[in-house]
Amino acid sequence: MKPARLKILALAAAAAAVVAAAIVPRFLAAAALAARAEASAHTIVNVVIAAPKATATVFTLPASIQAFQDTPIYARTTGFIAKWTTDIGDRVKAGQVMAVIDAPDLDQELNQARAALEQAKANLEIARISADRWRDLGTQNAVAQQDVDQKAADFAGAKAAVVAAQANVERLAQLKDFQQVTAPYDGVVTARNVQVGQLITANLSTGIELFHIAETDVLRVFVDVPQAYVRSVREGLAVDITVPEFPGRAFTGAVARYAGALDSASRTLLVEIHLPNPKGELFAGMFGQARFSIPPTQSTIILPSNAAIFNAAGTQVAVVDDSNHIRLLQVKFGRDFGTQIEIIEGLKAGAHVVANPSDALTDGLEVSPVLQQGAPKK
Repeated sequence: MKPARLKILALAAAAAAVVAAAIVPRFLAAAALAARAEASAHTIVNVVIAAPKATATVFTLPASIQAFQDTPIYARTTGFIAKWTTDIGDRVKAGQVMAVIDAPDLDQELNQARAALEQAKANLEIARISADRWRDLGTQNAVAQQDVDQKAADFAGAKAAVVAAQANVERLAQLKDFQQVTAPYDGVVTARNVQVGQLITANLSTGIELFHIAETDVLRVFVDVPQAYVRSVREGLAVDITVPEFPGRAFTGAVARYAGALDSASRTLLVEIHLPNPKGELFAGMFGQARFSIPPTQSTIILPSNAAIFNAAGTQVAVVDDSNHIRLLQVKFGRDFGTQIEIIEGLKAGAHVVANPSDALTDGLEVSPVLQQGAPKK
């Protein structure tokens, strides 16, 4: 073979090699791209099964803590404060003496009333004797019947005078008993407004409040419950009360009563909770939070919160049907539990719902569903 021909063949082989080196990689890249496109034709989505679940209704509302009883103490006797025996913060028992009032004017009035009673009793005895004598004379026709009747009337009047005098003595004696100011019930003194020697009047309009006492062994907690939860509230329902001063701790009380009507302005129901406070850890006037936990009455569908779709079309979820196609369903959301949300309308149990759906999902799109771990179970 001639050298020129060999040279031509060598050049042709080199050109073929160059062409092959340029075309084959492109062909392989195109094939790989086609394979990836075919593999990604069906979008992979994670799905959860819509399963019914019974969940308690839990809601927290502001609460106002008040004393079970809260009473101002006024004087019933006019006089001077001789001494006081209790101060703010002191715990008192029912009937315990809190202060003593010195009332010399009352003592004089009581002495006069007793003397008037004795005088009335003496007059009654004279009237009785006179009535008896005139009655005997009347039987003998020695005096006119009119005079006999008058003596009988005088006797009746004398008896009434004795009764009135006795009542006046008892009234003043009771006022004298009020010289000792006593606690009406077991409680704690929250205010003292008197000093020794201070003049105290029994007139409610001009007199001052001597003490203020509160019963705190059991507290009243008042909560305004919104209309949406009114049907869940009932007497005896346990309620946890929390206050910032005791972080991480809850005090348990129970619903004692509630108003029979909603406030027309706020559309709330006033609920009263009785909260035991035997150690006196909580104080009347505190602000707290009342946490209600209503037992479930029926099962509802619970989904992960990231399954919810909010857009111009409203509230939706993406569901994978039996043919692995996306169906966007209009639903109505209920309670939001943070990581989970309640579906109360528009979704049936057993549906495969897309978790964390992307904006690329459209109605009718064919997908490859993968069941997500931790899906809600019955």
